[in-house]
This record gives sequence, C-alpha cells and structure tokens, in this order.
Amino acid sequence: MIYLDNAATTRTAPEVVEAMLPYFGELYGNPSAIYSLGSTGKKAIGEARRTIAGAIGAKQEEIYFTSGGTEADNWAIKAAAEGCTGKGKHIVTTKIEHHAVLHTCAYLEKRGYEVTYLEVDGDGLVDPQALEAAIRSDTILISVMFANNEIGTIEPIREIGAIAREHGVLFHTDAVQAFGQVPIDVEEMNIDMLSASAHKLNGPKGVGMLYIRSDVKSRLGAQIRSFMHGGAQERSMRAGTENVPGIVGFAAAVRRALGLMEEKAEKERELRDYLIRRIEEEIPYCRLNGHREKRLPGNANISFRFIEGESLLIMLDMRGVCASSGSACTSGSLDPSHVLLAIGLKHEEAHGSLRMTLSEENTMEELDQVVGHLKEIVQRLRDMSPLYEDFVKSRKE
Repeated sequence: MIYLDNAATTRTAPEVVEAMLPYFGELYGNPSAIYSLGSTGKKAIGEARRTIAGAIGAKQEEIYFTSGGTEADNWAIKAAAEGCTGKGKHIVTTKIEHHAVLHTCAYLEKRGYEVTYLEVDGDGLVDPQALEAAIRSDTILISVMFANNEIGTIEPIREIGAIAREHGVLFHTDAVQAFGQVPIDVEEMNIDMLSASAHKLNGPKGVGMLYIRSDVKSRLGAQIRSFMHGGAQERSMRAGTENVPGIVGFAAAVRRALGLMEEKAEKERELRDYLIRRIEEEIPYCRLNGHREKRLPGNANISFRFIEGESLLIMLDMRGVCASSGSACTSGSLDPSHVLLAIGLKHEEAHGSLRMTLSEENTMEELDQVVGHLKEIVQRLRDMSPLYEDFVKSRKE
C-alpha cells in the first residue's frame, strides 16, 4: 500500500502509542479523583498542556482539550458569537474554510448573525486588504484558516492577525492542518483562538485542543464561555471526563513533530515538488491547485481534465494507492469541492481533482509507481470520455 492521504489522518507514531499505553492499564484512574491513581492522570494532563502550549508560544492555562478540531472550531465560533453580543453580530470568514467553520457560521446566520464570506484568489489566498475592508463597527470575529486542508495554501495569518488586533476584533484560526507542520507563534501572529487536532500529526484520533488567549475579556470584552456543560473539568470550560490516554498521546505527537519539523518539511517538499513536476510534465491537461510556494510541505492537489475524480480514486485504490479528492469530511458527497470552485475551477474541472498528501515516510520509488499508475488510469478514463473525444477532434480541426 502507498498511503498519500495524510491530510485526512496520519499513522499514529509508535512512540505516541507507547506513551499512551500506561493510561489504558495501570494508570487508568479518573483525573478528577483525589486519590493517587487519579492524580497521576491529572499530572499527566498538566504536563501535556505545558508541552502543547509551548509549541505555539502560549501559556498553559490558555489550552483547553477537546474531542478534535471540529469541536474546537464550533466552540470558538459559537462562544465568540455568544460572548460578544454587546458589540454586534457580524462575522468575517472565507469561502474556503473547513465545513466545521462554514456550517457553524450557517447555524449562526439562522439565529440572526450576519456573515461575510471573503473571496480568495486563484491560488486560494485571502487578500488582507479585502479582509480589512470587510470589517465593520459591529464585527465581532474574524475566522481564517491557517492552511487549507484541500489545496494546502498557507494564508497570510500574521498580516490578518495584525489587522484584527488594530481593529479590536477577535481573531480565530483553524490550524488543524498547519499545527505541527509549520511554525506557529500565537503572540507574534496576534492569534486570539486556535484550533488543532492530534491525528493530523501522528497522534491519536478523538482529541484536539482550543487555544483561547487569556486577555480576550479585558482587551476585547469577549466573554468566552464553556461549550460542553456538566462537570468542572478543563477549569469549568469543557465538561466531561478527560481523555487521558488521548491527551498524553497528543503531547507525545507534538514533541515528535517539533523535533522533526524542519527535517520532515524539507523531505516532504522535495517529494511533493518531484511528484508535481513529473505529473505536469508527463500528463497533459492538468493543473496544480493552490499556491505553488505558499503551501503545506506535503500537499499536492491536481485537477485532471475530462475525468471523474471518483473513478480515479477507485482505480488507484485497486492498485494499492490511498488518496482523496478533497476533504475527508466530504468524501461521501458527489458535489464538487467548494474550495476548488472558490479558486475559479469549473464544475467539471473540480470533479477531476486528486489530493495527494505526503509524509516523510513516502519515497521517490513510491511516487514513481504512483505517476505510472496515474498516466495509465487518466488515459484510460479519457479514452472512455466523450468530452475528451470531442476535445481531441476540435484540436485536429
């Protein structure tokens, strides 16, 4: 098997599993308990919180553990809306956000909030000037993802953060794809809230975090309240017995990611650029989606004209290649990617997209095999396409 779907999920690293195992067995106590078996888990959570806070230049009390990125996004946006009602009900986001953000914004629109969905350019980049122009006196939140999950484009977060700070607007970024992949400093980038998920960086599924800057109330008057109601866990901000093994695994994955980040990114960029170059040189009528340089190290998203991406994925799977046509959360949908439509692709072009997301474990030999499979499959699918047949005839006339 050749695995090229690391944006959907990653293999849990052996050292992460090893770190988690004791908390399934001998250290299984509830961290809210006062006896030592529970306090051991509580201590482990505190250590994990310090590790994850340090990874983004935050304070440990600003980190709240969640079930993943989707919960963190929901919490950030809904709590910001509820906590800033005295100022207004206007939110600024983009058309290429993950559905965890877009669907949450749609939920709020039905409840009287107004949302501005910013356009992006052909590479998927947000224009900071357009974002600033969209800010109004009643704007309470700006939510722009750090890096896009489908096309890999990295947004100008530092500039956006500076604009948000200047205008006194709360700034949230969905960093699920970027956290652990590229350097992030919440202080330097003026980020007020940040969402992340462990399973995107070789950690376990089912655990994530939301960073909430401690001064948002004093600086912006924003009262960020709890999202899950019940017990007093997470300093009364997120009820529910903590997932101790998951949280410990999350921290282990973060330590691993920080130690390997530079080396890993360099190798993934080399692999990514090799894959893109071969496809562009050897398969006609294709296009790279996303910014060529300002993109995540392991992301290659390419649209092939005159084919259906679903057929391409099935035929790749039959050859042992795992890839996707977009976000894993929408893989069951037959609708074209909202991200690809937002960057200007036609419906038929968006339907022929393939997202390949690499890890440092991939090899050049694997990519050579993938390109060989792609050349064969794309040509086979085009040979069955009446659209391609008409196109070829028109080229000869």
